[in-house]
Amino acid sequence: MASPESSSTPTLAPGAAALIGLTGGIGSGKSTIANLFVERGAALVDTDQIAHELTAPGGAAIEPVRAAFGSDAIATDGRMDRAYMRSLAFSQPQARLQLEAILHPLIREGTRSGIASAMQAGAPYVLVAVPLLVESRDWRGRYQRILVVDCPPEIQLERVMRRSALERSQVEAIMAAQASREQRLAAADDVIDNSGDHNGLAAQVDRLDLLYRGLSMKGE
Repeated sequence: MASPESSSTPTLAPGAAALIGLTGGIGSGKSTIANLFVERGAALVDTDQIAHELTAPGGAAIEPVRAAFGSDAIATDGRMDRAYMRSLAFSQPQARLQLEAILHPLIREGTRSGIASAMQAGAPYVLVAVPLLVESRDWRGRYQRILVVDCPPEIQLERVMRRSALERSQVEAIMAAQASREQRLAAADDVIDNSGDHNGLAAQVDRLDLLYRGLSMKGE
């Protein structure tokens, strides 16, 4: 995330697949929305999934994490102990920066590879899911459009607490470390409202699916 921010939106050659940056706060429902686009034929490159693969048993990040943080950072099954590292990162900002220095270059490499594979496969457009996209400094220069999945903070809290073993204070700490709702919306070219039930999502996704396919065809 160290590249300088670009203020211009990248242009496409006619027929090239548009890159769409997909983001949203924790508990906003990014995975649900991404899956709806995939059902319509979009390619998905999920940086969270790439990070999980890197920190799974035998993943490329395991030995660098062990070297930097000791054996306590690695669970008994060989994967990175996320609970341990989450606690360490929140209590020691320098540890978070150290972990990012290990993971971010590997995630970028995996993202580039995923995008290249999607392009070669002829995807109509590529969604790149980046939870901390707005927090990075070079997001505008990477994508033709920024899509934000939005919902009120209280709904985020309820969803995360319902699906995880985290306390309210822990979820609030994670949210406080992310960009605010206002910052994400200010960065958005497109917004999907995921504050209610799923009945209204299909129409929102259908509209944007047509838009993103059109971008690829026009080379905008």
